[in-house]
Amino acid sequence: MTDLTLDPALDLVLERWVDVPPERVWAAWTEPRHIVRWFTPAPYTTPSCDIDLRPGGRFRVVMRSPEGEEMVSEGCYLEVTPGRRLIWTAALAPGYRPAPAPTTATDFPFTAVISIEAQGQGTKYTAIALHRNEEDRAHHEAMGFHDGWGKALDQLVTLMRGDALGS
Repeated sequence: MTDLTLDPALDLVLERWVDVPPERVWAAWTEPRHIVRWFTPAPYTTPSCDIDLRPGGRFRVVMRSPEGEEMVSEGCYLEVTPGRRLIWTAALAPGYRPAPAPTTATDFPFTAVISIEAQGQGTKYTAIALHRNEEDRAHHEAMGFHDGWGKALDQLVTLMRGDALGS
C-alpha cells in the first residue's frame, strides 16, 4: 500500500513531530515488551501483546480497564516496511482470514496506518484509522480517537526518550 488517499468522511488522522528517533518509534511499535508499557492510555493498561511482524501476521493486544474489564483487539498486518510504515486491519484475522463479525458497539473493524519519517533530530509520526463507513468513523472519534491515541503517543515518547531499549 504505497499510496493512500484519505477521505475525511471515513478517516481519522493524528500527526505530530516527536523528539524520539525513528528507530525508537519503530521499536516501540514492533516489540511487545515496549507495547505493553505504552499502548493503552492510562489509566487503562496493556497486560499482553503478541506480534508476528510480517504481512499476514498477527497483531494482538489485550487492554484492561481500571475496573479490570479486558478487551482483546486482534488483526492482521497488511504491510510491514521496516523503520517506515506498519499497516494492520481488524477486518482480517491472521493469515488474511476474515475476522469474526463485531459483537459489540465498540467492536468495529478499521485499518491502522502508522508512518514514521525521520525529521531533524526526531520523527514525523502519522497514525491514520481508516473506517468502512461514516458511522464507524464518527463512533471512533466520539470514543476519543484523538485524545486516546494522542495520550498513547505521549506515553510512547516518554518511554522511548530514555534508555528504554535496554530495559
